[in-house]
Amino acid sequence: MAHVLWHAHAGQLWDRFTRAVRRRLAVAAGLPQSHFPDHARLSFAKVAEYQKRAAVHVHAVVRLDGPAGPAEPPPAWGTADRLASAVQAAARSVVVQAPYSRAVGEHALRWGQETDVRPLRARAEDHGLTDDAVAAYVAKYVTKGASETAAGADRRLSAWDDIDAVPASPHVRALMRTCWRLGSLAEFKPLRLRSWAHTLGFRGHILTKSQAYSATYAALRGKRASHEGHDDLPGALTDASWRYVGSGHTPGAALIAAGVAEDLARSRALHAEARQMGEWCT
Repeated sequence: MAHVLWHAHAGQLWDRFTRAVRRRLAVAAGLPQSHFPDHARLSFAKVAEYQKRAAVHVHAVVRLDGPAGPAEPPPAWGTADRLASAVQAAARSVVVQAPYSRAVGEHALRWGQETDVRPLRARAEDHGLTDDAVAAYVAKYVTKGASETAAGADRRLSAWDDIDAVPASPHVRALMRTCWRLGSLAEFKPLRLRSWAHTLGFRGHILTKSQAYSATYAALRGKRASHEGHDDLPGALTDASWRYVGSGHTPGAALIAAGVAEDLARSRALHAEARQMGEWCT
């Protein structure tokens, strides 16, 4: 039960975590929390990975910049050590209370004890992970297939019986059934657990980032289109003219449709006749 509920609240946990990091950085710098955006900006990119035990594990790059974002260096107090300390303290402190249920009781949901915080360096000789290494690290988890982890199914489930058809381990199918059962309880309706049973209750995206972390996807698509020589760049306006050609079946398709309609009408007539004669069985 707690496994599924943790997945369903992982987004809330991450939101409270990022707010706690900002709050702790502001306190360490002697700033009112409301003034933090005037001095620094916290950005992140994170990947959610399903482990073999079917539990979501988060890999994140957290960065501190000046108030204008990546183009501006962080303030003097925004050191890597201070950011690491804020991340560790926030991860230990945040908690989300799941809705109370008479069926499953109360659950206080937190991050796990295994928190690994390491600085990111621009060069390997700076004794830390380089940006290229982190990019490769993140790409590895983004491109993992469901069969390599325990990510559930690749499509939504429409009925209880669909769970038996999922090519997954008994443990993963048991978590899907737990989602289905909990999804029937009124207190968990807002979590939409049946809609997310195929992801074991996890409702977030595999890859997310804050808006100011790096280039936007729209900008990347534009660069790709420009590189490939496309004229229809994202955001460009294209003049087009349209004219009505027609609607309905082609002559051949119309004959087929007429034959199908005739067969259906005859079947309905025979059906009604059989019921009137008392020969219809239910």
